[in-house]
Amino acid sequence: MTDQRIGFVAVPGGRIAYAEVGSGPPLVLPTPWISHLELDWESPEYRTFLGALARTHRVVRYDRLGCGLSDRPELVGAVAPSVAHDTAVLSALIDGLGLETTALFGFSIGAGAALGYAAAHPGRVSRLAVFGGYAEGARTAPDALREAILATIRAHWGAGSRVLADVWMPGEPASVREDFVRLQRSAADAETAAAVLAAVYDVDIRGVLGSIEAPTLVLHRRDDRAIPFALGREVAAGIAGARLVPLDGNVHPPWLGDPAPVLDALLPFLGADAPPEAAVETGVLTEREREVLRLVARGFNDAEIASELVLSAHTVHRHVANIRRKLDQPSRAAAAATGIRLGLI
Repeated sequence: MTDQRIGFVAVPGGRIAYAEVGSGPPLVLPTPWISHLELDWESPEYRTFLGALARTHRVVRYDRLGCGLSDRPELVGAVAPSVAHDTAVLSALIDGLGLETTALFGFSIGAGAALGYAAAHPGRVSRLAVFGGYAEGARTAPDALREAILATIRAHWGAGSRVLADVWMPGEPASVREDFVRLQRSAADAETAAAVLAAVYDVDIRGVLGSIEAPTLVLHRRDDRAIPFALGREVAAGIAGARLVPLDGNVHPPWLGDPAPVLDALLPFLGADAPPEAAVETGVLTEREREVLRLVARGFNDAEIASELVLSAHTVHRHVANIRRKLDQPSRAAAAATGIRLGLI
């Protein structure tokens, strides 16, 4: 996979940074939560997931105003975070890139912008996919918990970012969670993070769901701790013809936990053709190598894999080398991406 290409486009309130990878029909990912295009790209799990999408699509994602590489205006007045502003930014980006039609993949907070845009521009969305989404933010958590999380973020962003990591990715390796904590703190300051999260709780777009005409796929993990499964079910129920795919797991980001079932449902829906590597036989890897590759895809390092599978680190290193050789891939991340695409893990 080639490196990402970064550019800028004017939107209401300033300029946002966007990144593209891959080629083919466009697939826009409305920004979830807070992000940083460069730091996100350093995550092997994230790159692996995007790589699977970018094999058949021109994947576009961006940093919201106040975050990452985008302009950092004061988040007051017209640029205060809201689902309406997020939708306006998405619209400006799509227009700025000259996209007549596009597929949308709205994850978490980004689902609101994807749903809002699809409702307002029915002829310009070819496919709409939602993962871990919702239409009513007040029901994402009880009032007292929402207030406590916002207060923690404002009082101590380090502690607040760890709270969010605990909610978003329970059970993930410590290294993955620490990387997420560092990314959040680098992507935005405490006030911006709190303002964006407060906007999450204010979302109520139940009224637009019935206007969505695009073919829609709703994916949601049954035990998601950040956005309850019931909220994803209600999104699917509100859109005529939408298909709901319940998935196992409790991790919120689609690229963590077990990303294979997400891609298994998402890629065919988006119309992704089978990649040339499909000629590789599933049986090319031993069962032990497939176990190792599953953990590589989850971001485990050799020591963590060794502990999980009760092997020596040297044995794990040898397995990873064999996997890369058999799949003819230059890196661990590339091998994991290939394994996901071919259904090996």
